[in-house]
Amino acid sequence: MTRMTSSARPLLNRRLAEFGTTIFAEMSALALSTGAINLGQGFPETDGPEEVREAAVRALRDGLGNQYPPGPGVPELRTAIAAHQQRRYGLSYDPDREVLVTAGATEAIAASLLALVEPGDEVIALEPYYDSYAACIAMAGGRRVPVTLRPHEGGFRLDLDELRDAVTDRTRLLLINTPHNPTGTVLTRAELAAIAELAVERDLLVVTDEVYEHLVFDDAEHVPLATFPGMRERTVTISSSGKTFSFTGWKVGWVTGTPELVTAVRTAKQYLTYVSAGPFQYAVAEALSLPDSYFDGFRADLRRKRDLLGDGLRTAGFEVYQPKGTYFITTDITPFGEKDAHRFCRALPERCGVVAIPNSVFYDDPAAGRSQVRFAFCKRDDVLHEAAVRLRRLAS
Repeated sequence: MTRMTSSARPLLNRRLAEFGTTIFAEMSALALSTGAINLGQGFPETDGPEEVREAAVRALRDGLGNQYPPGPGVPELRTAIAAHQQRRYGLSYDPDREVLVTAGATEAIAASLLALVEPGDEVIALEPYYDSYAACIAMAGGRRVPVTLRPHEGGFRLDLDELRDAVTDRTRLLLINTPHNPTGTVLTRAELAAIAELAVERDLLVVTDEVYEHLVFDDAEHVPLATFPGMRERTVTISSSGKTFSFTGWKVGWVTGTPELVTAVRTAKQYLTYVSAGPFQYAVAEALSLPDSYFDGFRADLRRKRDLLGDGLRTAGFEVYQPKGTYFITTDITPFGEKDAHRFCRALPERCGVVAIPNSVFYDDPAAGRSQVRFAFCKRDDVLHEAAVRLRRLAS
């Protein structure tokens, strides 16, 4: 017999009441139903290095990771992550006590916030923000406080005074994302130094999402916040393999930090997935030891794709904010006489056979990004060329 539920209380936890189906699922479904080119969701259309894929096959055949791997991650991967942080940034981490492998960066963010935030704590996040940030803060019972990156000289810029003013006695944590999705902003050394000074002065914890660390272009450079004075002991650094090696479906991410921070995050993480991606962990360990030529070539290829799509968007009539990192381009649709990005994106597949994402969903105040649309350029050249041709229909 089916038990009737009370109509007095919704089934969904009230903390999640504002969250429905993600915009990525919605727009990807629209791409599928219309046959449009999907430049909405950020996944590559080609696999990463063949030697990395073969490493995963070899692990499967050799029985490595086919059963539960160790909770913190396989030793080979934790050692490779520590070596990567040392080689790239001069950050020294103990692979046994200061590295934790997660089910992608998404789980790392969730576990970090669930571990470090209590009900009533304020969490400052840069907006527009990746949508899981808001949901994870809500699940932890925290209150999100947005600090907005605003258009400036063809890109987006953080107002450091606005950031300082957002900190109160209830602020527990800064959630920093650089290179930044969706704007493509890469925070400068000066900006990061100011954030570090603020965190130390106000005794704040910091969680940094650095999944696009290897995708920075032109004169930009990625500098981990943990490298600044006083920051290693208060920073949870998050990254992953998906964006760097183009195996987003493997969902292998990681956390680095002090033993105390990593232990806290692991305590929450063990009750989420517990473990995941056993054989893929061994493959990612090998991927992290690829020579610099791989990372340089990958970055150059994505920069070329950025320019290819960016030129097409400008020709079509968009105002384009040139990204310094990630694989997304944010545009403005006001040159078309349009102001509602959500409505624009819903109509775009029928108008010219392309799917994009409205940035307004990444803001607490949707009006702040109401006319912004995000496109992904991590696609094959022929797909980007065809998308540019289709988007030119808007110009007429």
